[in-house]
Formats: sequence, C-alpha cells, structure tokens
Amino acid sequence: MSKKAISNIAIIAFIVIFAIICAFTGSVMSPVGTLWSLFPPVVAIGLALITKEAYSSLFIGVLVGSLLSSSFQPIHTVDAVIAQGIVPAVADSAGIFAFLVFLGIIVALLNKAGGSRAFGEWASSHVRTKVGASLATFALGVLIFVDDYFNCLTVGAVMRPVTDKTNISRAKLAYLIDATAAPICMIAPVSSWAAAVSSFTPEGTNGITLFIQAIPYNFYSLLTFVFVIGLIFMKFDYGPMKLHEKNAQKGDLFTTGERVGNEEEESSASKGRSRVFDLVIPIIVLIVFCITALVYVGRGMGADYDGSVSLVDAFANTDATMGLPWGGIIALVIIIIYFVARKLVTFKEAMECIPKGFNAMVPAILILTLATSLKNVTNLLDSSSFVESALGSAGSLNNLLPAIIFVVACLIAFSTGTSWGTFGILIPIVLNVFPIGSPLGAIGMSACLAGAVCGDHCSPISDTTIMSSAGAQCNHLNHVSTQIPYAVTVAAISFVSFIIAGFLQNVVISLAIGVALTIGTLIVIKRVTADR
Repeated sequence: MSKKAISNIAIIAFIVIFAIICAFTGSVMSPVGTLWSLFPPVVAIGLALITKEAYSSLFIGVLVGSLLSSSFQPIHTVDAVIAQGIVPAVADSAGIFAFLVFLGIIVALLNKAGGSRAFGEWASSHVRTKVGASLATFALGVLIFVDDYFNCLTVGAVMRPVTDKTNISRAKLAYLIDATAAPICMIAPVSSWAAAVSSFTPEGTNGITLFIQAIPYNFYSLLTFVFVIGLIFMKFDYGPMKLHEKNAQKGDLFTTGERVGNEEEESSASKGRSRVFDLVIPIIVLIVFCITALVYVGRGMGADYDGSVSLVDAFANTDATMGLPWGGIIALVIIIIYFVARKLVTFKEAMECIPKGFNAMVPAILILTLATSLKNVTNLLDSSSFVESALGSAGSLNNLLPAIIFVVACLIAFSTGTSWGTFGILIPIVLNVFPIGSPLGAIGMSACLAGAVCGDHCSPISDTTIMSSAGAQCNHLNHVSTQIPYAVTVAAISFVSFIIAGFLQNVVISLAIGVALTIGTLIVIKRVTADR
C-alpha cells in the first residue's frame, strides 16, 4: 500500500474517531441546532480537498451526519443514511438526473454526427486566441441566464471544441462556466433563481421587487464578471490554475484525473458532410424547448395550465427539475430525427449514443446524489436554528451587519453546498432585522444573496459546481481546487465593498470602489506571481 493511501486512511480514521469522541462529550451530546450541525459537510469538504477523492469523502460526510443525528445508534444510523439521505436525494434529483442523461446523449450525437468537429474547425479559423475563446465562453454564459444547470451543461457542450482548439485547460473552462452560471442567474429577474428568492420572502411581500432592488448591491456576482474579464485581458493565472494552463499549452488539457474528450468516433456517413449548423441548430432547439418548458411548467401543467400567466410570473412559479427534462426529451427526439434525416447518422448509430451519453454522466450523477444526501442528513441537525441565534446576537452592529451576513451566507452555502437552502435560512432573518424598502435593507438582502452565491461557487458539494465540472468534462476536484483561489479573491473584495456600502449606502460609489479594488488586486497579483 502506498504512503499516500496510508495517509488518506489515517486522515479518515482520525476524523471518524474525533467525531465519535465529540459525540460522547457533554457539550456535543445533542448536536441539533448547534455549531456541530455543520460538522458533517466540513468533514466531507476537508476530506475531498485533502484526498482528492470525491465519492468516499462525500459518503463519509453522510455517515458522520447520520451518526450524529441518530446518537450513534447503529439501526437508526443506517436508516438515516438510506431513508433520510440517499433515497430522498435520488427522488429529489430525478428530474436533473434525467436532464443530465438527455444532454449526455445529445453531446454523444453531436460528436457522432460530426457537428462538434465542424464547429471546432470553424472556431479554429475564427477564434484563434485564448482571449477570444475565453471571451466567447464568458459571453455565452452571460446570455444563458435562465437557469444555472442549463447554463453549465449547454455552455460546456458548445464551447469545449473551441477551448480545446485554443489550448485552454478543462479546469479553466469549468471556472469560466461556473463564474457565469449562478452569478448571472443571481442578477437576472427572469430566472429560476429569482423565482427561488421570491418564494422565500414572507407572504404579502413582492419577492421579485425585493430581488430587483438587491441586484445593484450584489457585489460578488457583479465583481466576478469584472474579475473574469480582467483575467482574460491581463492574460495570467495564479494558484493551481497556473499549472493547469501551463500544461494545456503543452497539449495536456487535464493535468490530473480522467481524460475525457470529444473522442467519440464520427459516423462514416458524416465524414466531410457535417457543417457548423449541425451543432448550432441542435443547441438552438435545446435552448428553445427548455425555455418553453420552463414557462409551461410555471403556468401550470396539463389541466392546470393557465396561458394568462405573465412571463415573469411563469418563471417565478416554474420548477427546473420538471421543466428541463420536459424540454430535454423533446429536443432529443427532434435532434435524432434531424441527424437521421440529414443522413449524418443511422438510426442504429443514434440508438448506440444513448448508453454512451448515460455513461458519460454517471460520475456527475453519483457526486450529485451523494452531495444531496449530505444536505439531507445535515438538515436533520437543524443548522438553521444555530445560524438564526448567531445572527441575532450580532444585530446591534447595524452598519457592519451586511458584511457579517455576507460572511455567514458564504459559510452556510460552502458547508451545505446549496444557495437556495441558504436563502431559505437567511432571507426571513434579514427581512426581520432590516425594514423592507430601506437602503440598508436592500444592502442586507444583497449580502445574503451574494454570500449564498459565493459559498456555492466555492463548495465541492454544490450542485452548480458539480454541473460545471460535468459541462467542462473536467475532474471535479481539479475544478474545485483551481476555482477556490479566484472565488476567495472576489469574496474578500466583496466583503470590503459591503462594509463600505453599509456606511455610505450609495450604490454608485460602493460599486465603483469595488470595481477599482478588483482591477487593482489583479494588477498586484499579476506582478507578485510574475516575480515568483
């Protein structure tokens, strides 16, 4: 057995033994509603970052959470793992699993029909630089603002051939996808995220209005865009990403982990016949039907359908776990018919793409299942009560409270891997602390939303982070380890911006200072890393 394996086993054993000892101490006899309610995700995240292995790390986190919630009773622990963790996780995520599989099949079809190759060849003659490919990826991510899952997977499928041709590492592609998924949804009034935020506001308040008022102060989302554009034009990287980008210039797009590329064998019938529109048309079909499906679900399905519901209200009421697979299956059928009619693939070859597409998405499905299971068992420990009491004691800080809320939201979202769960915990608290409609109330609401996005952006167990890895076909922990330094940099600038905003309560000045700090930070980091 290698030294690394022994070290990993020792780390795992230490954490499990530590959890058992803590469980039997007087202070942790009942972890429900205490700081210890956040211990299971901390274990999972810590192990994932140390061992570079996601599956066992997430499962151990689920096990630790189940042990704590069941007071270490074996039968109840097994019940928590299965009945409270894994089974509900599969049930809750079934719609997203279906959409992942449909998209995997579509990607396999695009490769088989030669659409990806044709688009890559076109891109190599029109987008010849890393700057151009990076900007194109960023722009497409900004344009697809309806839903973060849809954003991650669609941008990845379209831009992989382009970024591969220009030697952009898969880790960098995953970052570009992730940086324009949740952040753009968080400032788009017509998106599934706006709907989620509005659903957590108290009855009688206009959730969409509160969401729109919070947009100008959402420093993390806005400054992330400034940060990404700055990185692209300054042409440098730092942290673990620097190694990935150096290796990509030598032809190694992955550095470590499984090599997953567009290596699907092209159909003999499509050789020399596929064109750029053989990728563009299927993607447009997918986008149109997914957006249509989200609106349809938001207006009510079947006998409950109400065509008079406005577009904004439809997105406020929609369910992405139902709408995306609804649109995905229709798009898949149309794409198969299109390719067969174009004689780019035979019907048999199209059917062979089904298991290949499913197999390509198995890693993402497994990680998403375990991550959702971890969230479920963490909910058994009632971490929201602990957060509420902690924030209540900080209520007297007033002008500094938005910055504190931002940090708390970051920690919750990072530990639990969910922005929406963080909204559910913090939005009612924020609206009780600050008067609705006041300038400080808008800043506090923004801090809650920005912190949730930031924590979600960093977390290895976040579904959006997992989807970004899947979209880029990048090793998940490579994506996490390369993204964290960038996300933490923007988070630190956002924290300072919220302090300034809390005192000035002027969005123009606060945002201008935030932009200046972001650009200045990038200049300093570039000089420091260049000296090294």
